[in-house]
Amino acid sequence: VQLQAFGGGLVQFGGSRRLPCVASGSPFGDYALAWFRQAPGKERELVAAITRSGGGDEYADSVKGRFTISRDNPKNTLYLQMIVLEPEDTAIYYCEADRQLRVLSEDPCDYDYWGQGTLVTVSS
Repeated sequence: VQLQAFGGGLVQFGGSRRLPCVASGSPFGDYALAWFRQAPGKERELVAAITRSGGGDEYADSVKGRFTISRDNPKNTLYLQMIVLEPEDTAIYYCEADRQLRVLSEDPCDYDYWGQGTLVTVSS
């Protein structure tokens, strides 16, 4: 599967943004999906993950209540809705996918596919 994240840009502190990730090449519903992010000088970290059906999800503590992950399987698209953005949310955001995972994972190495990220910059 090929993945491409979009929607990054400059956002004001307290603002909102929605990131789509479009997939192609394989049945979208076969994959567990996740959003990860990597800030300058830091390791890649899980933001949110979602099961194949969309019925289950999990979030990093730092984004709970502010970010929402969702997926539209017929449209082959994963979304990350972000509100009340903070400068600490500044990072490159990546969507990742895996066909084998049966339990959502926080480890980016557990996902076999990822695409080019999109940069989100939150001004203070």
